[in-house]
Amino acid sequence: MRIAIVDDSSTARMFIRRCLEIAGFQGAEIIEAENGKDALEKIRHTPVDLLLTDLTMPVMDGTTLLKWIKANPKSSGLPVLVISSAGNPAKEVELKALGAMGVLSKPVSPAKLNMLLGDFLEKGGQESDQ
Repeated sequence: MRIAIVDDSSTARMFIRRCLEIAGFQGAEIIEAENGKDALEKIRHTPVDLLLTDLTMPVMDGTTLLKWIKANPKSSGLPVLVISSAGNPAKEVELKALGAMGVLSKPVSPAKLNMLLGDFLEKGGQESDQ
């Protein structure tokens, strides 16, 4: 399984990686990107099964990244989990309407990840079209 972690903070990416491992995603190949544009370039060459993205990033933010992924027929089935420190219920509704599988508020924890990704993990990551 390949998972993309998109966040402009290398510390946040490292922490999310560790939380994924604890939540049951040991052995997953992790692809890191520092913004949405970087993520699109990387997943174009190396398709992923799951994408976790921060919202607030330079160059291309998480909302724009989500829109691009869902608008592209090759990646529209890719499960996207948005990670945000905003805690804005209206934004959460908007992101889910755009196709996000869920919105996880910071701080991220293995328990929160496991709760949101439990079904995905049980199905072996088969929610993606890729």
